Amino acid sequence: MTKKLFFLLLPILAVSCKVQRTPISSPKTNTTSSLIRKDYINNFKDLAIKEMNRSQIPASITLAQAILESNNGNSTLAKKANNHFGIKCHSAWKGGKVYHDDDRRNECFRKYKSVYESYKDHSNFIVNGQRYSFLFNYNPTDYKLWAKGLQKAGYATSRTYATMLIKIIEDNQLYVFDKGGTLAHTNVKNKVSDSLEVTLADIDNFTIYTEEHRVYNKNRIDYIIAKKGDTFYSISEELGMLPWEIYKYNEIKEGTKLVLGQILYIQPKRNKAEHGANFHDVRNGESMYTISQMYGIKIKKLYEKNLLNFGDEPEIGQKLWLRDYKTHSDVIEETPIIEDFDK
Repeated sequence: MTKKLFFLLLPILAVSCKVQRTPISSPKTNTTSSLIRKDYINNFKDLAIKEMNRSQIPASITLAQAILESNNGNSTLAKKANNHFGIKCHSAWKGGKVYHDDDRRNECFRKYKSVYESYKDHSNFIVNGQRYSFLFNYNPTDYKLWAKGLQKAGYATSRTYATMLIKIIEDNQLYVFDKGGTLAHTNVKNKVSDSLEVTLADIDNFTIYTEEHRVYNKNRIDYIIAKKGDTFYSISEELGMLPWEIYKYNEIKEGTKLVLGQILYIQPKRNKAEHGANFHDVRNGESMYTISQMYGIKIKKLYEKNLLNFGDEPEIGQKLWLRDYKTHSDVIEETPIIEDFDK
């Protein structure tokens, strides 16, 4: 497993500093796969405005939520189910369904025939939800109050949800849509059509592109590879993230030195490795942290699975559990270290 990953990363580290943003989808696949933020705003602002006129939910709020929840249309749920708001099935849902790991394994999420269905259902979800009813007492142009109200109502568990929405709105001037305005960069002819003919991609591991980095996906988590000239601030600005998110998702302290070729997750790591990655044989120079980054697993969970005290480091040749939990009755057969990367 380690040798396979080593060879997989070699071509990644050799990528030039400036990657051209080119589509990775054919005309028959979900054409939102290579979108960056401005593209997303251009493609779906009209849906947000249409829903604002129908439901009185500010277009800026709808767009910001979609951008945040779907990672600019690049999330697995957006690709597999046209679900741009992360709305789960709930008992009353009678439409299409897709199952995806979130807070729990194999959770049920709503699946839509088109992106507009997702936007429309999002509006209905808020309009018909009793806990959101107080929002409609707010001025529809007061996006800050709406963002804070959504957090208060419990739309998301993040304690900084409102802050993130407000930042997205202000960084991209989405508030102009609430007052009938427009943005210069959205007045272009090339738009991704919201068509029922778009075929959803049946994939879990995929690659998207930003203006500076390729974004890879492992263990259902997006990540990038640090390149020359990167800083935590420049990466957070490029990806429309807050700096603390990168530190938190990668379990590192603020002020940590960024290393060329370093894996940087831009979504939270998971509680266990992906299917098939059951064990890892520790090699020379590896630590619990580098192994947790290698497989996209939270370091605390890696310690727990292997009955190790936090801060202890594994020995060369030690076999680490990545998915299941080691028990005291387990007998681990040590395997020899083969440092042969030339074949």
